[in-house]
Amino acid sequence: MKKIIEYKSIIFDCDGVILDSNRIKTDAFYETALQYSENVADIFVAYHRQNGGISRYRKFEFLFSEILRRPPDAGEMDNLLAEYARLVREGLLSCPVTEGLAELRTATCDARWLVVSGGDQAELRRVFLERNLRRFFDGGIYGAPDNKDEILAREVGNGNIQNPAIFVGDSRYDYESSKRAGLDFLFISQWTEFSGWQEFFGSNQIPSIDCINQLAN
Repeated sequence: MKKIIEYKSIIFDCDGVILDSNRIKTDAFYETALQYSENVADIFVAYHRQNGGISRYRKFEFLFSEILRRPPDAGEMDNLLAEYARLVREGLLSCPVTEGLAELRTATCDARWLVVSGGDQAELRRVFLERNLRRFFDGGIYGAPDNKDEILAREVGNGNIQNPAIFVGDSRYDYESSKRAGLDFLFISQWTEFSGWQEFFGSNQIPSIDCINQLAN
């Protein structure tokens, strides 16, 4: 990993990196699946935690294909997604924002900043605009329904992401996506739900820090 000021592009995950929103989404998955039973909700949340960074669309598909083991009824998937989105939106507008973001933006003023998230793209753009965070990300805010691999490949291909570039994330999927895209990676541990991250990133010699504020300083 280079010094942060040496990168031309810095790509951030959202949940657990910029916003303290991992718990919000975990609770929303649980509440949404609870109508099927507590056991189903528990299994669903365990799957969600093991697959941080993957979009809600894939996770709800998994709910039906692997947990409920039936196709959704007419309108059922749309209703689940709408309820999940309602619960998440309320939380995203009020959850804490990481400290040091403005200071890091100043320190890396020559770099292009992007958000690449598993969250819904339209939802993310509304939240970032309402919370006055959109101004930091001159490279754009991207999310589902495209997955991170698709977004990174597209933005590298069209020149929006320029090397050297680094992805700042809090999940194994973030690391794997960044590696497939040929980017450096930095793990943020402050709000992660990745159990066993110390062993995983330590054994792979991947740099990690607690929070964005450490980069800013």
